Amino acid sequence: MDKKNFAFDKINFILLAVGMAVVLLGLILMSGPGSTDTAFNPDIFSATRIKVAPAVCFIGFISIIYAVIRKPKDPQEKEEA
Repeated sequence: MDKKNFAFDKINFILLAVGMAVVLLGLILMSGPGSTDTAFNPDIFSATRIKVAPAVCFIGFISIIYAVIRKPKDPQEKEEA
């Protein structure tokens, strides 16, 4: 089977995996114990959960979008260069 018929190459899959790992890291940073009816936990307003984790998730989503949009290079272009 000819390799140029595939929409993604190895680099695309690696970028997708890295992007998914970054999004999962952001979700892990966002998680934590919450407040209950009897006890208030001020950690729900920490900078990590409100600012850092959403930024990490956003960077992960941007990298996933880039991995999907990225066009693999043709083998013929590599030989000519």
